[in-house]
Amino acid sequence: MARKKKTEEPGAGSPWMNTFADLMNLLLCFFVLLFSMSNVDAVKYEQLVASLASNFSIFSGGGSAINEGKLISSGISQLNNLDEYYNTMGKSGKDADDISDAMQELLEQNKEASEAMYENVSDMTDKNSLGNYVELSIDPNYQFIKISLSGSILFDSGKADIKSEAVPIFSKVGDILQTYKEYHIEIEGHTDNVPIQNSVYKNNNWLSSARALNAATYLMEEKGLDPKTLSWTGRGEYDPVASNATPEGRAKNRRVEIKIYNKINN
Repeated sequence: MARKKKTEEPGAGSPWMNTFADLMNLLLCFFVLLFSMSNVDAVKYEQLVASLASNFSIFSGGGSAINEGKLISSGISQLNNLDEYYNTMGKSGKDADDISDAMQELLEQNKEASEAMYENVSDMTDKNSLGNYVELSIDPNYQFIKISLSGSILFDSGKADIKSEAVPIFSKVGDILQTYKEYHIEIEGHTDNVPIQNSVYKNNNWLSSARALNAATYLMEEKGLDPKTLSWTGRGEYDPVASNATPEGRAKNRRVEIKIYNKINN
């Protein structure tokens, strides 16, 4: 009797079912990954927007700034003012007020000191009968007072030596400056714009510098002013106080200026 052929029934361990199960698992992981990537953490996003808005006013347009138009919407205009954020970073309104108050206080101190100097020098000028020879003024920023002497009083045309008849006048000016010998004193020589024609000084710069130096030398040697607190310079024709188109204007421009800086600016 012939035996019947035995056939195997499919079971759980069949190879094709294992492959199918692995494929399903991979597809499930793939869709889960896509789903996770498509979601936005709303809480974290709102925290980021609030932080940027509080510091740079970015995203002030709301959610429409993400999906429409420019990335940072109306906040992009703030980028043009980053220098203002930088300059004011860390400075409160109180700090700005303190700086302003300090500057105002310094200006008031300068004004008080320079006005006191002006009154004192004016009194000494009157006592020494120098009113016809000198002109007094105060710096607009109140850093110094200025004594101006006509160049024609001190010097001959085209020369830098103090005239003998001008020595008594300049000596009295030196007596006034002795009162402020511990202050910084600056001497400036000035000329008109008429070119000089001699073999000693090749132009007005050289002439004005020589005049300032000779005036400073007299004050150091005859009045004992300290070279450490004294400075001198020639400005030539470049700082006129009047028009060079007239003889009167040119006469005003030919001058020696002596600036006495107050103690605050020394």
